[in-house]
Amino acid sequence: MSDVIVAPETRDLDELASALAGWMAAKMPEARDLSVVNLDYPRGAGQSHETILFDAEWTEGGQPRSQGCVVRIKPSRFTVFPDNLFDEQYQVMKVLSDGGLVKVARPLWFEVDPGVIGAPFFVMEKLKGRVPVSIPPYAKSGWVSEATPEQHRRMWEGAVRQLAAIQLVPVDTERFLEGPAHAREGLAQEWDKYCRFVDWLEEVEPQVILRAALDRLKGLWPANQPEGMVWGDARIGNMMFGDDYEVLAVMDWEQPSLGGALHDLAWFVVLSDTMHGPESQMGAHLPGMGTRAETVALWQEVCGKSAADLEWYEDFTQLKMSCTGVRLSHLRGTTMMAPDIMAKRLKVG
Repeated sequence: MSDVIVAPETRDLDELASALAGWMAAKMPEARDLSVVNLDYPRGAGQSHETILFDAEWTEGGQPRSQGCVVRIKPSRFTVFPDNLFDEQYQVMKVLSDGGLVKVARPLWFEVDPGVIGAPFFVMEKLKGRVPVSIPPYAKSGWVSEATPEQHRRMWEGAVRQLAAIQLVPVDTERFLEGPAHAREGLAQEWDKYCRFVDWLEEVEPQVILRAALDRLKGLWPANQPEGMVWGDARIGNMMFGDDYEVLAVMDWEQPSLGGALHDLAWFVVLSDTMHGPESQMGAHLPGMGTRAETVALWQEVCGKSAADLEWYEDFTQLKMSCTGVRLSHLRGTTMMAPDIMAKRLKVG
């Protein structure tokens, strides 16, 4: 496990413990002597939202009780995305958890009042598992790199089945994710989001390469646009696994939409190639992880949707990732990617 804290912001955890204890006591009137302990930040993951692990302990009916929890706090300064979907990520998790549709941590409470800890937040159940971290890359060191090919295979298959399960969620259960009037759902919604993302980035500096990439993709518009919801950051690194290498939870629902089924599949295969594929840029090839073709075949089998035109969605994924990279460079005052490398990745110039 990584020892690196990568949270965008940190705070005094003793003060947070006191505030959360008082807040939770009001939510749990049967609890007595409630305390919040063991607060800590996840290591090697969680760069866009401040996320803190903790345990709640109390007495109820004369018996000691405890609950592992996670608090996720709305960003106030370190905002990576132009759209504020903090409320929606909690709503998505509630729908998925209540319906048993996708494996997620059980949402417990949502707090809109920023006065409690300085920003709105929500609390969810803490699960006991392991996450393939990005810092350092999970294919290079740690428990994933040390696993057997059979264990890698189990991780991959479970991950792809959960990825496909997202596309079995009826979009009518997620209507709160609709976009603006001119781009309510489908590819139009996801396209509109990233056109606005580029506009937002241009408030800092011109984005000639990103503009050219948008023009290129628009000229190659895909015929296949199956409906479905978008998880947003679809990768093994946003899943938690048990000791048996089975998926325990799909995490980080911070940029959901009704943008269509192929966006997550494209993101997943692009990140798989980057993180652990035969031409991995971040670590080493992990024997047992499914190939791109195997991933696409299993995804189609489980969700029953066509992956035709996936290559276009993969190119769109590269544009999305580049938008995020440019935004992070603005926030951190660093250069994330050289222009010539970005142009090559986006097939322009």
